[in-house]
Amino acid sequence: MPKIALFLCVLLMTAACSKQAVKPTPLPTDKPPIEKPVTQKPTTEKPPTDKPITITPPIDSQPSTTLKPANWQDLDGLLQDDVVTAWSAWLQSCARLVKKVQWKTACDAAQTMKQPNNAAIIDYLSNYFDVYRAHNEDGTTSGTITGYYQPLLNGSRTQSKQYPYPLYKEPKDLITVELADLYPELKYKRIRGKLEDKKLVPYRTRGEIDANPSPLAGNELFWIDDMIDVFFLQIQGSGVVQLENGEQVQVGYANQNGYPYKSIGKLLVEQGELTLDKASMQGIKNWATNNPDKLPSLLNSNPSYVFFRELPAGLPGPLGALSVPITAERSVAIDPKFIPLGAPIFLSTTEPNSSKPLKRLMLAQDTGGAIRGGVRADFFWGVGDEAGARAGSMKQDGEIWVLLPKGFVVGE
Repeated sequence: MPKIALFLCVLLMTAACSKQAVKPTPLPTDKPPIEKPVTQKPTTEKPPTDKPITITPPIDSQPSTTLKPANWQDLDGLLQDDVVTAWSAWLQSCARLVKKVQWKTACDAAQTMKQPNNAAIIDYLSNYFDVYRAHNEDGTTSGTITGYYQPLLNGSRTQSKQYPYPLYKEPKDLITVELADLYPELKYKRIRGKLEDKKLVPYRTRGEIDANPSPLAGNELFWIDDMIDVFFLQIQGSGVVQLENGEQVQVGYANQNGYPYKSIGKLLVEQGELTLDKASMQGIKNWATNNPDKLPSLLNSNPSYVFFRELPAGLPGPLGALSVPITAERSVAIDPKFIPLGAPIFLSTTEPNSSKPLKRLMLAQDTGGAIRGGVRADFFWGVGDEAGARAGSMKQDGEIWVLLPKGFVVGE
């Protein structure tokens, strides 16, 4: 009975959490999507409710795989890729995967190779891996490839007129419930809330968090000079804060308030504030600069809110969902429901806003709240404005092949 009671309690927030915006533990980095030109009307979202919901526990749900056996000859462009630049990223994956039985043999072999060239890496891959083609659940093999990056923000550890906007760390009253702890069939499903009178209720929305005074006052990690930069940092999930003394500090995703992300770009188009071709990240930033009085209301239309933590100094890159630093132009975020986290993948797509082929060996080292589906990836472009420009303009069609160790049991 206590277990059922807990399950009924946590399901109170289901309406507020119908769309995941988080990453698997231990170190999630879930990011809502980069604002892209809009092609569909936004869906109507149901408001949170605190009324009890009658549920039926799931029964005998067997996971289905969308990975189908393929051939090495299908990887058109692999031999032309400079796979040496992906090798260090693969070793980062192996630092975690070597602890898993199905990956241990391949990772042990990789760790014995000293500065391999392209030919040696291709030979290693063909000896230790089989190729699988990724499919969507409807059987199609093409999907959307977007991009993300690590923004650079100006900030301070103390509030001032120059730095008035807070970057919050995870609140102590935020509770995360992993539904898989109750039912394994609900793997990757989680809800968030706070306790009120021994009852789990939805957590605070963006508008409630950013109220003046804020209920999270005293929980600031840094203070930033631009409100829209704080918002887009939450979309990317990690960034670099440039302090007044010249020090640069990396910040990474810590947690999220449990609400689904709502695109402000779509809303601006709906309201006639932007045209489709201007509803990009840079277009929204330009609109924000020209409409400072309207900006708070626009941002509050997206109830989702991301909290951060300061990362250790000296990391070569932001930490992905695999809990290892990710590599510019060699790491992607994927949906771990369909592609094993840490796996090498071969991505066939095109450059941002271009028909120029982009075919590379990549590592599935991150996840994202908007990255859902069997053929779906978010390409990490790196740090700073140039990477941001490429990420913000990337929304291409693409195909994915996944490399799994020989003998790997797909679906486990």
